[in-house]
Amino acid sequence: MAEHQFDAIIVGAGFGGIGAAIQLKRLGFDDFVLLEREDDLGGTWYVNHYPGLAVDVPTTSYSYFFEPNPNWSRLFSTGTEIKQYADDVADKYDVRRHIRFNTTVEGARWDEDAGVWRVALAGGETLTARYLITATGFLSQPLTPEIPGITGFEGTIIHTADWDDSYDPTNRRIGIIGTGATAVQLIPELARAAADLTVYQRTPIWVVPKVDVPFSARAKRLFARLPLAQRAIRVLTDALYEFMVYVAVVHRRTFRGRFNIAASDLAKMYRFVTIRDKDLQRRLTPDYDFGCKRPTFSNSYYQSFNKSTVHLQDSGINRIEPDGIVANDGSKAVIDTLVLATGFDLWEANFPAIEVVGRDGRNLGKWWRETRFQAYQGVAVPYFPNFLSLASPYAFIGLNFFNTMEYQMRHMDRLFGEVKRRGASTFEVTEEANTRYLDRMTELLGDSIFTLGNCASARSYYFNPRGEATLLRPMSMRAAVREASEYPLSDYHIS
Repeated sequence: MAEHQFDAIIVGAGFGGIGAAIQLKRLGFDDFVLLEREDDLGGTWYVNHYPGLAVDVPTTSYSYFFEPNPNWSRLFSTGTEIKQYADDVADKYDVRRHIRFNTTVEGARWDEDAGVWRVALAGGETLTARYLITATGFLSQPLTPEIPGITGFEGTIIHTADWDDSYDPTNRRIGIIGTGATAVQLIPELARAAADLTVYQRTPIWVVPKVDVPFSARAKRLFARLPLAQRAIRVLTDALYEFMVYVAVVHRRTFRGRFNIAASDLAKMYRFVTIRDKDLQRRLTPDYDFGCKRPTFSNSYYQSFNKSTVHLQDSGINRIEPDGIVANDGSKAVIDTLVLATGFDLWEANFPAIEVVGRDGRNLGKWWRETRFQAYQGVAVPYFPNFLSLASPYAFIGLNFFNTMEYQMRHMDRLFGEVKRRGASTFEVTEEANTRYLDRMTELLGDSIFTLGNCASARSYYFNPRGEATLLRPMSMRAAVREASEYPLSDYHIS
């Protein structure tokens, strides 16, 4: 029996994979499959379900532009609601029937003779498709720190990306490692119940107040009956975040860091009125510029440190013993629970998340590390025919993943539409177009806070191991959408 050849294989069933599937359907493709290693869809919004989980972008903006959701409970909705939104969109656009759950992809290789991708699965099965799209997300590979003694800890260990819903922090003695965006949400929840909580901080984070409001039943009815009303609010929240990124991050040289200074002053005033202890204020103050690392919003993080049961430890961790953590200053916190809010391994394990081998045996991960991290318009790479990577260098727009998906879906529409119009079977971005794009991104980053700001101590995941801020696409959403809709088709070899 002849092997089945799919039109396309999508790796990952988070919002990126769902968006890619919807776009393929719009283009007339129906014989495709989404491969998902988990047992449900939603990506990071399914895997993460720790207490306090919420979106840190207004949910009026955190959605597909073509699919507004009138049912958000508040401006910054919970992780449960975001997951429900993923379910609803997948069901509405009939994506779920294309998904194979509990399927781990080990690698993909371009078969030049047959003109297809061969995708190897754990267990030995191989699938074949004309096109390959990886939508593995930026936050998909949890990072476990290499700390002496961690494997010998005799208490409970929980990573925030693998939260145990049965765990009850009441009257527990907890040590939490990390003070990033996840920890800012989780720490107040643990502090309310724990008998003792020690927070291990390597790098302070900029925190500003969250202007969060609930949506009334009347507002929800209005959004449902008049979607334009919700779109109008989205225009405002999109514009606000675009302004923040444009002024504070992308065009640092033009605006001379004025917004960054104002934002850091707001955070400092917030700490001043919230935290009584002057030394604690100082230790929670970052020494890098606002914007070098993703800032966060919270109305309860700083307040948690006013509790007598909450302690900040910022001298560093020396080792972990069976019953506690010994810090570099010699002090020991006896704990029964170790919480790892240590984030994700973006650059070593995620770029790419699976082994991808293209034309002439080029290994994508090896090539990126030996040359530079690069991808034309954040999606295509030379020597990788019929391949789009939605979580690539220079892909992420600003603070909102759905803005990234908006331009990527338009890029797909233009590219696949032209392939179908010509009756072609293969596309590959040219080396000239890729080099031209990389040079332009490098030039644009020269005006950004990542080049001109004081970012050395930020330890931000925006920076790759070479110190280049190649995660973000340094332009506005409007510019990215325009380029995705109008790029020269001659930038691709289509045959």
